[in-house]
Amino acid sequence: MTLVHQGVLRDAFAELSHFRSELYACLTARGDALFELCEALLCTDGPVRTLVDLALAPEHRRGHGAQYGGLNQGRIDVAWLHPRLTRRAAWLDHDGPLHIIEGTVIRLVVKKLPSGGVNKPVWLWWSRVGATKADVDRCWQSFLRRFDIEHTFRLFKQTLGWTKPRLRSSEAADRWTWLVIAAYAQLRLARPLATDLRRPWEKPAEPNKLTPSRVRRGFRNLRTRAGSPTGAPKPSRPGPGRPLGSKNRRPAARHDVGRVLATGEAYKRPAHHQVGTKARRLTPVLS
Repeated sequence: MTLVHQGVLRDAFAELSHFRSELYACLTARGDALFELCEALLCTDGPVRTLVDLALAPEHRRGHGAQYGGLNQGRIDVAWLHPRLTRRAAWLDHDGPLHIIEGTVIRLVVKKLPSGGVNKPVWLWWSRVGATKADVDRCWQSFLRRFDIEHTFRLFKQTLGWTKPRLRSSEAADRWTWLVIAAYAQLRLARPLATDLRRPWEKPAEPNKLTPSRVRRGFRNLRTRAGSPTGAPKPSRPGPGRPLGSKNRRPAARHDVGRVLATGEAYKRPAHHQVGTKARRLTPVLS
């Protein structure tokens, strides 16, 4: 190993450790529980199926109650975290809500689809004003080359389990989304440091060109060197829980799904599916 290569690895470790410290500083409430949930997301073997599986990971030293408590009652300073994810140094020291950035909204409509399906418009946003016809053509042609972004969303959903948890509040879902994004950012930063732990049927990859999924396989070994800013969990006893035989007096809020038909009309549930109605019975017909 040359001195130049050692310097590159040292800088990569320093950048990864610095990002982890900045991420922990953005977790302003229940930070230890949220950070260890992100750690379990990075170090768990295989795709994420449920949140309970993450609570069983060695990196998650707190119980599953602290896990749900962090998602439901935690707090993430998004205005402080967002520029660190995008590496926009101009906004690092900005205190308060982000400014509104002017741009151009483009409505893309296809006259006829080859499949004959419903032709829905596609909305694009461009971070400039005064778009010309050439600019609009370049924007929608760039939109067609979005396969790299779609592979990222595929990693979020299939490997990191972005859509697996069934959380009750939109705030908890937002916190989970930010943790998934932060985990992906750490995988990108750890690429120069990762060892290729490939499967027997996989082809060898060149150094510094591993996919995020293959970097994740060895992140547990990198974590010990990058360090963790979380404190040790304090011993506690489980709560008494709900008395046996009592009913839940705080049921979860339910929200209607805003489904829209192809005609543009709002979807309405059939009368026999409304809440409070009895199930429809079918009378058998004798022939």
